[in-house]
Amino acid sequence: MKNIVTSLFFTATLLAAAQQKQKPNIIVILADDISAREMPIYKSDTWSPPTGGDTQDVKYRANTPVLDRIAEEGLYIKTAWAAVVCSPSRAMMMTGRYAHLHKWWGNKTTGKYSDENGKVGTYPFYESSPLNIGVIAKKGGYTSIWAGKTQMRNPNLDKYGFDEGVFTPGESSMEGENPYTDFKIELKKIDGKKKIINNDTGEESTTYAQSGWYWKPHVMLMNYPTSKKEFEWWPNTKESKKEYGLNTYGPDVELEFIFDFMERKTKEKKPFFVYHTTHLGHDGFDFYHPKTKTKWPGTPKIEWKNGKYVRTQPNVTGDKGVYNTHNTVTEPGIHNHINYLDYQMSLYLQKLKDLKIDKNTIVIFCADNGTSGYGKNSAESQKGTHVPFIVYAPGLNLTKKGEQDVLVNLADVLPTIAEIGGVTIPEDYEINGVSLLPFLTTNKKEHREWIYGYKDGQQIIRSKNVLKDGFDKWYDVSSTPSDLISYPVIKDWSAVSKDLKNEKAALEKVLPQFNTFKTARHGPLTEK
Repeated sequence: MKNIVTSLFFTATLLAAAQQKQKPNIIVILADDISAREMPIYKSDTWSPPTGGDTQDVKYRANTPVLDRIAEEGLYIKTAWAAVVCSPSRAMMMTGRYAHLHKWWGNKTTGKYSDENGKVGTYPFYESSPLNIGVIAKKGGYTSIWAGKTQMRNPNLDKYGFDEGVFTPGESSMEGENPYTDFKIELKKIDGKKKIINNDTGEESTTYAQSGWYWKPHVMLMNYPTSKKEFEWWPNTKESKKEYGLNTYGPDVELEFIFDFMERKTKEKKPFFVYHTTHLGHDGFDFYHPKTKTKWPGTPKIEWKNGKYVRTQPNVTGDKGVYNTHNTVTEPGIHNHINYLDYQMSLYLQKLKDLKIDKNTIVIFCADNGTSGYGKNSAESQKGTHVPFIVYAPGLNLTKKGEQDVLVNLADVLPTIAEIGGVTIPEDYEINGVSLLPFLTTNKKEHREWIYGYKDGQQIIRSKNVLKDGFDKWYDVSSTPSDLISYPVIKDWSAVSKDLKNEKAALEKVLPQFNTFKTARHGPLTEK
């Protein structure tokens, strides 16, 4: 009877959407390396300072009036989990699956496979998980754009089902050297020795190799309507080439192309899916201050004034490592990245209103793993897995509001999109995520009984009251500490309640099916 009632509620929701003549638009914003504790709505008493680590200094606290508002008017999940680092977490998001299927265990332990020519490379999602998030959106009748970071480790970005793309950086498209920017840290062989070189200054650097994605960014377009080929470097017009330079900020470029896409699809009366994988939150080399140890380069200055944002137009001058920002760029720090995300969210909301589609759009804001210097790569407790998760959908009859004390995995996003789009996933195609739509649109009180995270062979799992981390420590998580992390370790199981013991036993039954790192780490490999 309960399933019938849930189905009736869901059917009513779909009918309401149908009455609006098209399916609701979907926007997923995946921030980079941002723990839940960095967001004021999660009320942690500890967050990250500009150098990384822990602080309680309020001057480094993010200010997010827009995200706070949509979290309260919409809803936010108290305990949402990702994996502990970028590659396996994005794999979870894009496939709706865990690593035993997609084989992306960690950043340095992505599984291998042999392609049709016998060449061995990273096992791509379009092979391991053909029903990835872009394909699901397409099957649901959505036109789609993928904007920002890819992390896919191969050049075939056109095989993931997305109609358009704007990638920052865009080197993975294999279009040769970017002719517009030298903001790149590159591994070079000099006098027979390998060195990491800052191409802007020609000097050796101590950071990892990377192409600039913040200031003077590397930007690659995929299938842009006016392009003459599938992939094209941006700037790609006379006007954009004239404007491009030191004051060009990568996150702004991404948003401009997203808005252009939204405008076109709204005019065409086509429902759209935006997958915005922003770099904001990720540490990066500060090309404007190459001698510093800055983790999070400054952003354009913004100010929250009289209920709206005022942005200062950047004015940066200089060359070859000597730059003057003329007080138009913020100090470094993850708090300023989060503030800029809040500013961008205000732009999203205004654009939706201007296009008159704000009542028929679902917005999901989340992040891929914990903060660098705190949770990223950490399998301790839920440091690396605990991320923000906000759902905002005015006009679409959500039955929940504000904080929701339920468990959510990033893997849940794909089946949610499938259900919204009316896509049936075959019964023999394993999906580890669970659609959020019944929880969002009915009186269902819980979403799922457990959530899961991983790093290489380390498994992290929790239920409502019990957590096992990657070091096989068990915690009582029945109440939340002020820093969201200092749960008591359970050392004497004879002293805990029967309910906690039962939850532990249930979780131990779940783990073996996903524990294949040692026995089945790779995809299909052709024997030589």
